[in-house]
Amino acid sequence: MKSKDILFTKWKIVTENSQNLNVKITTVLERISSAFRVLLWNEGRESSLSPIQIQILVFLFQHPDRNFTASYLAEEFNLTKATISESLKVLFQKNLIEKSENRLDTRSYFLQLTENGLATAKKSSSFTSEIEHSIQNLPFEQQEIVFESLTKLIYDLHQSRHISLKRMCFNCINYSYENGTHYCKLLEKNLKNSELRVDCGEFVDA
Repeated sequence: MKSKDILFTKWKIVTENSQNLNVKITTVLERISSAFRVLLWNEGRESSLSPIQIQILVFLFQHPDRNFTASYLAEEFNLTKATISESLKVLFQKNLIEKSENRLDTRSYFLQLTENGLATAKKSSSFTSEIEHSIQNLPFEQQEIVFESLTKLIYDLHQSRHISLKRMCFNCINYSYENGTHYCKLLEKNLKNSELRVDCGEFVDA
């Protein structure tokens, strides 16, 4: 292929992508994801921890009433148990987490934050505040549209087995959807799109 033809082909691809809304939305999501990673890396540098170690601490901090194992965290973050175990090893060494007895299975243990871990996690949990602030600047109606669109996208990705729906309404035994209406059996009420939960403490896997 001649260089002129190659340039024309590249120009055609770029032009088509610039006009394709699906491609543009995907690019926007990728850039937001990049911003998330940058904020996470910055927070990790301040705490001398890796991004996944920060995420583990924040996760345990935001779910104080639950018992989590290494296996659960591996599934939560879509990583191997070996990778999670390496991160946990560092957190144990830094006295940020400790073991809690699992009375149902003496071969395993639950994870919980130490006093130092709680302080670190509390500080680190605000690393997304800049993104949240930008979202707050949107009119509430736009926030609702964004939320509904993203939750639908997550559901579709779950259907294609690319993402987990842990603690989300869509995969909860108490959730049902009929005639265009979301319903929670636990709360015994219909839910608006904006009331759908993405991290529910009462979640029960369907």
